Formats: sequence, C-alpha cells, structure tokens
Amino acid sequence: MSIFWHERVMRMKIYCAGTTAAAEYAASELWAKGWDVTSRPGRDVEMLLLDVPSFGANGFLRGGGEIQRILELLGQNVIVCGGKLEHPALEGYAKIDLLQDEDYLAENAYITAEAALDVALPYLQRTVRSCKVLILGWGRIGKCLGNLLKAMGAEVTVAARKASDRAMLKALGFGAVGFPIEAEILEASELIYNTVPYGVLDCAPVKECIKIDLASQQGMIGDDVVIARGLPGIHFPESSGKLIANTLTRILRKEASS
Repeated sequence: MSIFWHERVMRMKIYCAGTTAAAEYAASELWAKGWDVTSRPGRDVEMLLLDVPSFGANGFLRGGGEIQRILELLGQNVIVCGGKLEHPALEGYAKIDLLQDEDYLAENAYITAEAALDVALPYLQRTVRSCKVLILGWGRIGKCLGNLLKAMGAEVTVAARKASDRAMLKALGFGAVGFPIEAEILEASELIYNTVPYGVLDCAPVKECIKIDLASQQGMIGDDVVIARGLPGIHFPESSGKLIANTLTRILRKEASS
C-alpha cells in the first residue's frame, strides 16, 4: 500500500446511512481497515454509504425516508456509494455503484446461491442429493446455484435460451432444455428456481413442486411461488457487508493510484 493511499484512507470520512445489517457490517469492516467512519452526517463527510441496492421502487431509500434529507446535511462534493443509484436527486454527485462492478456481482451471485439453498431446505423435507432441480436461466446466479447443487449431488437441469449455453451445460454434466419448457420436465421437477427477471413460466399447471423466484422482477407466476429477493443481506449479512467494504476499498484504491 502506497503512502498516498494510506493517507487518503485515514483522511476520508464516511457516513453510513444504510439501515440493513449488511450495511452495518460494511461500516464496521471499513472502520477496521482504517477509514474514518462516523455515525452522524455533517459537512466534513466525504463519502455517503447507502444500502445495496439503495432505493425501493417508490424512489425512497430502502430503509425508508428521502435521500434529499440526508444530502442536505452533507457537502456538495460527497461521493455516494450504493447500488442502483439512478435517482434524480443524485444528479451531479460523484457515485460508486457497486451493482455496476463485475467482481462484486460475481461474488454476490455466489452468496445469493448459497442463501437460495437456505430458502429451499425448510420446504424440501428431504436431502438435496438426488433431488431433481430445475433452474431457469444461466446467468451469474444460475451458474453459481447450478454448480453448488450439482456438487451436493442434486440432479440439475437448466433452462437456457441460447443453444450455445445448452451445449456447454450438457458438456458440463447438466441437463439442458430450452424455452418453453416441456410438461414432462416440469412434472419431474421437485424444486424450481427462477433467475430470469421477466415472465418465463406460468406455474398453474405445476403442482407438487417447490418454486422459488430469485429474480429482481418475478419470472414465475403463481400463488405458491416463494419470492426470495435481497438474500445476501438477509441470510449472510456479514459476508455481504464484507463484500461491500472490500469492493469499495478496491475501487478507491485503484482510482487513487491512477
């Protein structure tokens, strides 16, 4: 670590306005790394740390309240750190959006996958080994979840749109199907996870099966679908908070040395 970077860490004051346990862990981890973390807003604050993601669908902060009220207490040069920071009140502010960082997204996908297994276990009433699992989508979360379940002995089939993805899935030892999904695949599944953020499956014909939707927008439609969002901060807030702190430190370290 350069002397310049060390001095920058020690000088920069961070105010954590996040309300989740993950944000609290992140603030604690940053403090342990040498940052000046404060519990009160003020004109001397140089960075505002929000929850990740930071806002609800209504434009209010994830923990409630308006971002404008916090910004009024801070200086104009404050850096805003969080996730999904496309908010009109933040126009003109320097921003670090962790949900635009590929390394953060990859690690967060793994934490989500492990948490998704936690969500399913109380419903399963059986071991994961030899369980017939269908995963909708082969993005970051789908990949992490598929590998995790396969390592535990589950019989994993993945629904993917691209023929190239289905070919690779077969080469890796997964079952692979396209959309729309054939009825016999659905009927044989004991557990279905969705990772696709738009309508891909009407669950009305799918009866005796556990259905868990992990996508940011519901992709499985049905009354018995378990909606599971924001899992890293709920199930593993310490790991989620450390990921926030480590990502922020890495990004600022890179900018300071450039």
